[in-house]
Amino acid sequence: MIILGIDPGTATTGFGVIESQKNNLWKAIEFGVITTHKTAGDAERLKILATDLQLIIKKFKPEAAGVEKIFFSSNQKTIITVAQARGAILLTLEQLKIPIYEFTPLQVKNTVTGYGGADKKQVQFMVKREFGLKTVPKPDDAADALAIALCCGLKLKQNK
Repeated sequence: MIILGIDPGTATTGFGVIESQKNNLWKAIEFGVITTHKTAGDAERLKILATDLQLIIKKFKPEAAGVEKIFFSSNQKTIITVAQARGAILLTLEQLKIPIYEFTPLQVKNTVTGYGGADKKQVQFMVKREFGLKTVPKPDDAADALAIALCCGLKLKQNK
């Protein structure tokens, strides 16, 4: 089973592609970020995000996608742009008929570390350990996307 994890953002969207292995192990196939230029308009940035996401989906053919839900933020400008990015991501996944599973940051932290109050470093450590990586994935958005993919994969295996 191949799972795509997505950490939405307008300037930087993290993605992580994982595959289930034997003995309930997971392998990180690819991870990174989709970036857009600050000088580009909102519509252009969303188009770049959707186009790059389509290419990732076409290359890896995920069976499901985990997407982080928006959590409360006091920065209204940030929350609006992240919401726009999530809209472009959800539309792209729906158009390509990829089943979507949404998770709050709390759900991801709880699933990956066993503690919903875990900090970023704890999540990154567990992602590195779970996938047998030599270093923590960089940037942070890529590590978060792998954590979201793992959360999605574990949920799907649990529901089988």
